[in-house]
Amino acid sequence: MQNNVYIYIAVMAVVTYLIRVLPLTLIQKEIKNKTVRSFLYYVPYVTLAVMTFPAILEATDNVYAAWGGFLVAVVLAWMKKSLFQVSIAACMVVFVLEIML
Repeated sequence: MQNNVYIYIAVMAVVTYLIRVLPLTLIQKEIKNKTVRSFLYYVPYVTLAVMTFPAILEATDNVYAAWGGFLVAVVLAWMKKSLFQVSIAACMVVFVLEIML
């Protein structure tokens, strides 16, 4: 069986289109269920985290340096530091740990 790339592209286009259009057509009223609203509120944040976390761990040569930078970033973010401060501190920790390890 020969692979036809156009069939793959067409299937991906249809699936992507359905994923975006079905919620608009099926859900026309305001969602009043608190659980569903809460779930939908956090979907973008979870999606971003799921895409970012593996990249954080694979961005360095040493996984321990990546974990160190990640932990520093989490602690500083928890302390409500600015995005600039968090990113600079995490980069510095990764840099120092890469040199040491």
